[in-house]
Parts: sequence; structure tokens; C-alpha cells
Amino acid sequence: MTIETTHMMMLANTAAGPGWAGFILWFPLISLVLCGLWSILRVKSKLPAWTTVGCLALSFLTTVALYVSYSEPVVIHLFDWFNLHWGSGAEAGSFVANFSLYVDSLTLLWMLFVTGLGTLIALYASEYMEPDVGKGYTRFFAGVSVFLFAMSCLVMGDNLVLLYLGWEGVGFASYWLIGYYYTKPSAVAAAKKAFIMNRIGDLGLALAIWFIWLNFGTVEYADLFDVIASGAHLTEAGGWSISAIPFLLMLGAFGKSAQIPLYVWLPDAMEGPTPVSALIHAATMVTAGVYLLCRMFPVMQLHELALPTVAWIGTSTAILSATIALAQYDIKRIMAYSTVSQLGFMFAGVGVMTTAGAAYHVFTHAFFKAVLFLTCGAIMHGFAGQLDLRKLSGIMRLRGWKVVSVTMLIGCLCLAGFPLTSGYFSKDMILAQAFTSGHSAIGWLLLLTAGLTAYYTFRVWFRVCIGPVHFEPGDEDHGDDPTIDHGHDDHGHGDGKFHPHAPKWAINFVLIAITIGALLAALPYFMPSGEAGVKGGWVAKMTLDSSAQGGMYGVYEQEEKGRLFGADPYNAMYFVSAAFGLFGILIAWWLHLANRRAADSLRATLLASPLTRWLPTAMENKWYVDEIYHAFVRAPLWVIGHALALIDRLFVDGLLVNGAGYLPRAMGRMFQPLQNGVLQSYAVLMAGGLALVVVLIVLVMPWLQPLIAEWMGATGGAG
Repeated sequence: MTIETTHMMMLANTAAGPGWAGFILWFPLISLVLCGLWSILRVKSKLPAWTTVGCLALSFLTTVALYVSYSEPVVIHLFDWFNLHWGSGAEAGSFVANFSLYVDSLTLLWMLFVTGLGTLIALYASEYMEPDVGKGYTRFFAGVSVFLFAMSCLVMGDNLVLLYLGWEGVGFASYWLIGYYYTKPSAVAAAKKAFIMNRIGDLGLALAIWFIWLNFGTVEYADLFDVIASGAHLTEAGGWSISAIPFLLMLGAFGKSAQIPLYVWLPDAMEGPTPVSALIHAATMVTAGVYLLCRMFPVMQLHELALPTVAWIGTSTAILSATIALAQYDIKRIMAYSTVSQLGFMFAGVGVMTTAGAAYHVFTHAFFKAVLFLTCGAIMHGFAGQLDLRKLSGIMRLRGWKVVSVTMLIGCLCLAGFPLTSGYFSKDMILAQAFTSGHSAIGWLLLLTAGLTAYYTFRVWFRVCIGPVHFEPGDEDHGDDPTIDHGHDDHGHGDGKFHPHAPKWAINFVLIAITIGALLAALPYFMPSGEAGVKGGWVAKMTLDSSAQGGMYGVYEQEEKGRLFGADPYNAMYFVSAAFGLFGILIAWWLHLANRRAADSLRATLLASPLTRWLPTAMENKWYVDEIYHAFVRAPLWVIGHALALIDRLFVDGLLVNGAGYLPRAMGRMFQPLQNGVLQSYAVLMAGGLALVVVLIVLVMPWLQPLIAEWMGATGGAG
């Protein structure tokens, strides 16, 4: 029995769902249309922001209603899209990819925080983007609307083609919003870099979709998982194309979720407005790669080396990004490298067979990293663009900055894995499973990364929020000379001209709301998941329910292959990970609060020695990865491109095209003097022509006569 026959015989194990669920997608689209209308009408108020916030809130409420009414996986058909059939009988074939939604527990998990955080971050942006009211304000919120529509298609689509539409859509929206400040060269370069790096991964995903349809005869999730579960693909020789599918999928995931070797675009993406960083590059878009691997987990098992590769790439990305974050001074860029590192944790979780752990860390990370980016944005907004931690100190003691400082503290505690916080529990699920599944080397490297994370996270908080009050305005301050050192007293009244403006109600409300979400995200860990020995509560349950319905078998290895200090890793990890995190926080406290000169002294000592100078230099320069890419990829392609352009200009255009046109033109110019309109010249030409004919007859005819006679004889003519 062939795969095509098996596919045609199967019925998807899904019911028809409510059509109103489509409004989860349509509300962001309505917001986009209305923002376009406000732009045409030249609206110069906050109406675009309130339109977007309202539509996204309705999308979130619709998602909640769908979650409340959910009982089993459903397919919701919205309209026909690709519905092709050809041939008949044994030669029959089809390609079906309609605009339909596949709603299961994994879909709902992702959409709850995508739409919920999207609404809150849009509300934050209504205040953050105030300086652009009447200029790019409408354009910004139109971009946010495009992003939410595309992300909804990516997560909710019932087939890989609709996922790919959303995949490309979020890439386009990311390009749009990273390059929002299009008059700023660094923002334009960052947008192009993100777009190009994502295209590399997107090519891998496109090829994976092609090979999936070629080998399994379908791109719809329900049918695809049924075919794989039936084992029909094992009866046919798919060859290398089946084995390549998991690796092509992971290439797509690495591009979108910024993993080695395609991670360098995300730190540069911080050139976009901070709400973009919080929404797209911390909470939602960059988790699309993790979602893809969780959704396609049965497909990832088609090759035995696929998941170990994911685990090692994720682990390598986690520790590399953490070392870079140690030596950066831009607090927003530190959080960007932290995002890359935490995404590495999530990929490692998928690789060591705990999709529930990866999904739980996605869920917790979405909250606490959004808080950290938004607090960085509030600081940047209030201090005229200042983000250098060496030029900020003690802002918690300034009037109006306590909410920012406290919410940043809670976000830092979660990111650092402080005991009983959400990040502590979600990281522990991945770390413990690494040891349980026998990947102890990965476990130890991730523990080291957790310690580094705690250090660089509190390096930021100890430097910026507490300590002696000191700040300098950033480059956006035009009130006085930014080189002036502005010393301030405890009340924030200094002798300089610059005074930071504290955030207003919208920013503070959003920070408090998301911080509460970050704290509550720890609660699912204590709730029953429905699976023996599986932590993570309802978050894990939603992932595992999706696993059972979608064929995501083998998520957990029940056989225990490793132990940690002779104990069950899940029990021992409570203490081991806490020790690593607390040790990192303690070092940060000593170097960046109790004795700040010690940090400068340590750096000076390392730079003074020829043996150790390379370490801080390499970390500050991001291990020269961008320079390596420039030397071995970008520069050679630039040279090849210019060489081909030169060949095109000189040989193709110059010799072949222009040369072919030049020859007739040159011959025409040669005979041009003969056509001068003078009667005597024409008479001379006629006489010369007659003389030439006579000469030809006299000289040439004796040679031609024998040949003519021979030809006439051969044809029967007269001699």
C-alpha cells in the first residue's frame, strides 16, 4: 500500500470547529485596514494606538473564549485556498492547503500569550511612541497589526503552507518594524540583516515542506501525523529526501529563532523601537522556531541524529550568547543576547525529549523577558536614549522610577532562575531532563550558562537601579551638552539642565500587569499535569495533550539513563540550579554594587596580561562572529557580485549588445559621404560602377566560363 493510498483512505481525527474563531485572525487585519484609513485621513492623535489595542484585545478575548470551549482538536475551515486534484484511480494526486485553522491545546497555549502580551505591549507603545504622533505613529501600529495577523496564521494554520505564509509574514513585519527609523543608517542595516538572515532559514523550511508533500502526499497536520503514525512511509523508499526533512526544518527554526549559525541578526534588531523588541524579539516571533519543532516533533524523529543536533546547537548557542552578554554595556543589547541564550535553552529542551519543558520555558520567558525589555525601553525613553550601564546608576531613588526598578528586579530574578520564580522552574525541567535522558554534558553546559545568566542579569540591575545616583543623558538629548556629568541628589534635582521624565500610567500599568504574569507563571509547576512524573502543570498538560492527539509520541523517555550526584535529577536540580544561580548573583553583587571598582580592576588586569587580553577583547567584540561572516561570506559575495557586474557591463552589454549594434552603424557612417546630394558625385559613382562591372567581366569571366559550361552540361542545357 502506497503513502498516497494510505493518505486517501484516512480521515482526520478532528471535528469541525466554530467559525467565529477566525476573528482571532481577522481582528488584527481589521486594525491594519483602519490604520491605513487613519493614515489617509492624516489623523494626528492616538487613535491608531487605541484602534490597535482594541482589536488585539478582542482577538485575545476570542482566544480565551475558544480556550474555555475547547474539548478536542478541531479544524475550522475559513475558505478554500489551494485545493488541487488531478488524475484518477492509481494515478490520482492532490495538493490541499486551505485557509483553515488547526486548534488543539498547543495552538491555544501559544495564542494565549501571543494575543495577551500583544495587547499589553501595544498599550505600552501608545505612550512610548508618543513623540511620533502625526508622523510615523500610524505606520508603527499598522506594522504591529500585520505582525499579529501573520503570527496568528503561523500558529493556527492547519497546514504547512499557511504556516509558511505566517512565517514569511512575521519576517516581513520584523523587517518593517526594525527599520522603523528609516532615516537612521544603523536601523536600515539591521532591518536588511534580519531579512536576509531569515531568508536563509526560510529556504530550508520551504524545501522541507516540498519534501514532506513529495513523500507523504499531504501538508495538512492531521493527515501528516496519521501517515507517520501508520508507518506507511516505511514501506516506500523515500531515501535521502525523507532523512533531509528534519534537518531542513531545524534550519528554518534556527533562522527564525536566532540559533547558530543564524543568530547574529537578533542583537542588531534592537535598533527598532523597544516595544518591537519586547513583542517580536522576546515574546512571540523568535519562539516560532520552537513552536515549529514542537508541532513537527514526529517529523523530527525521522532521522536519529536530528534531535541530538538540535540539542547541541541549542546548548552551544546558549553558552556562546551568555559569554557575549557578560561583556556588553548596552542594557538592551544584553537582553537581546540573553534572549538568544534562552532560546538555546528551549531548543536544547526539544533536543533532549522534553517538548513540555521547552514550551513551559517559552511561556515563562515570554513574560519575564517582555518585562525586562519594556523596563529597558522605559529607561531609554526617560533618559534621552541612554542605555549604557556605565552612565546610569541609582535610578530607583529618583522620583517616579520605583515601578520600573522593582519590575526590572522581578524580571531579573526570573531570568536568573532565583528559587521559586517562574524561570527557576521552567529551566529546571530542561536541565533535569538533560541528565535524565543521558545528555549529562549538555546538562552541565546549561548549568554553567544558568550561572552566567544570573551574573550578567544582576550586573545590569545592580549597576542601573541601585547604588549612588548618577546619570547622563543619551544622544537624543538636545537640551545641553551630553558630555556634561550630571550629578544628582536623592530627589533627582541636579545642577545640570537635563531632567529625566518618569513613565506615565500606560507604561507603569503594563509593566505591573506583565510582572504579575511573570510571577503567576510559576504556579503551573505545582499543578498536576496528568502525566506521572511530569512537571509543568496545565502548560505541560496542554503540550502533552497535543502530543497525544497529533501523534507527538515519545516526548519523554521513561527509562532513566542518568543521575545527578546519585539522585533523581528532577529532585537534585532544585538545589543544584539554585546554587549556580545564587553564586552568579553573589558575584554580580560584589563586582557591581559592593565594590564596583573591583570589576574595573579585574578588566584592567585581564587586559594588561598578554595571556588573558584576548578574553575580554573577544567577548566585547562578540567573538568576532560578524567579522568572520564579513570576511568569509559577505566580502567574497561582494567581490563576486561586482566582478559579475563588470563582466555584464563590459562583455555582455559592451561587446555583445552594444557591439552588435555598433557594426551596422559604423558601416552606415562609412558610406554616408557617398550620399551627399551633389549631382556630379552621383555621375562619378555611376561611371565608377560601370568601370567596375567591365573589370569584373574581363578579369573574372575567363575563370567562370569553364565552371558555367560544366554546370550547364550537368543539367542538360546547351553548351
